[in-house]
Amino acid sequence: MILLLKLILAHLAGDFLFQTAKSVKNKEEHKLSSPLLYLHILIHGLVLVLLFWDLNYWAGILFIIVTHFIIDTAKLYIQNNRNRKVLFFVDQSLHFLVLASVWMYYEHIDLSFMWVQNATFLLTIICVYFLTQPTSIILKVLISNWAPKIGDNSDESLENAGKYIGILERLFVFVFIITDNWEAIGFLITAKSVFRFGDLKESKDRKLTEYILIGTLISFGIAILVGFIYSLLIINI
Repeated sequence: MILLLKLILAHLAGDFLFQTAKSVKNKEEHKLSSPLLYLHILIHGLVLVLLFWDLNYWAGILFIIVTHFIIDTAKLYIQNNRNRKVLFFVDQSLHFLVLASVWMYYEHIDLSFMWVQNATFLLTIICVYFLTQPTSIILKVLISNWAPKIGDNSDESLENAGKYIGILERLFVFVFIITDNWEAIGFLITAKSVFRFGDLKESKDRKLTEYILIGTLISFGIAILVGFIYSLLIINI
């Protein structure tokens, strides 16, 4: 585990601590012609060497450096304004996949996919996924009759912000239930009420208040129900 922690620390230091927004912009503009790209890779290599200081790991360090260069270069040429956010997470995921593979190689960890056959794992994945996009669609259908009556205020809020806030709320509620922290749900509801109070008070729109209240209660209700069902099923697994 020490090996994996060192690898993660080296990556975080190289990609975030020792890399500035200016250097990132320079790499995006000049790509392979940017000297900062090679400096970035060099810094990664130096950090790895300093953390390990052991010739037994030279092959793993070299593999990480080379793959880091390839991944970063590919990202520079594929990236545009539309896929920038997605590629950031793809880029980081690939880097961590490389780190995990190096760790598994040196620790002689046998990769097994038996966890896919684990009922607890499958049940957790189903519940978590259900509380994201599927529940958002269910909510939209359930309260669609009232949506036209409150008007379109999309220009007054961030795009899809309400959808993602709802997803996060439901996931928090689910985690609170399966970890037996029911009191935290009350805190979450209170926190949302405080943040929403000003908006609803200023709008002076009773229909909007009722619409938000209905959506929130249904959203929380579904999350609580899913958490309750999960807790019951997990006992019998």
